[in-house]
Amino acid sequence: MSRHSAEWIYGSHAVRSVLERDPAGVLEIWLETGVTGPAARAAESASRNLGLSLKRVHKRTLQRHLGSVVHQGIAARYRPTLRKLEPDLESVLAAAKEAPLLLLLDEITDPHNLGACLRTADAAGVTAVVAPRRRAAGLTPAARKVASGAADSVPFIQVPNLAEAMTRISAAGVRILGAAADSPCSVYESDLTPPVALVLGSEDRGLRRLIRERCDALVRLPMAGVVESLNVAVAAGICLFESRRQQRAGGS
Repeated sequence: MSRHSAEWIYGSHAVRSVLERDPAGVLEIWLETGVTGPAARAAESASRNLGLSLKRVHKRTLQRHLGSVVHQGIAARYRPTLRKLEPDLESVLAAAKEAPLLLLLDEITDPHNLGACLRTADAAGVTAVVAPRRRAAGLTPAARKVASGAADSVPFIQVPNLAEAMTRISAAGVRILGAAADSPCSVYESDLTPPVALVLGSEDRGLRRLIRERCDALVRLPMAGVVESLNVAVAAGICLFESRRQQRAGGS
């Protein structure tokens, strides 16, 4: 999304999140006729307090603008403020109040997977999620909907070159561990305590060769069944929460 374009944000959690975290970027709110509940009340209150336009529209009108998505009867036209547009990797690392825990995504193209990864990252207290700008999903309305507000709580940093960003992350004193099915080391046998960056690739391709080479070590998820891989957000959740478990165990 360019600096001057606006997009539709839909779903109760996503709309409430931008109203709370970046209200200056909300241009107008649309509510489906007859929809009530906490999200609708929050939207009505925000429209009064912020002077926003609020429209009650028919469900067909929302579908015409949004397509066949699960919008939960609420949408907002949104243009991020400059403060929200491009978080800087070095600034985020410098501002971290504790040892950084990063999630790096190598060419994850499905916006639903990106949204799920952001939601998981928020739950695990991740410092930032980093992904390449090209051949990867961005913060689309679908990603924001699945993220359930985490798209605004977790810094999402898109970089021109993920391998180059990994070099900068390593220079900042952060160990980089890549998830790979052929690694001899289980995630449970590896030191995942922060500062660490966990790198995950797509289910079908895994990590690209250059990305693997930039990792300090590779770890695998032990698979006991017949499936060969997990959804990237599920795998990310296992790795991130194992990192937090090890951190708590080390501090006890």
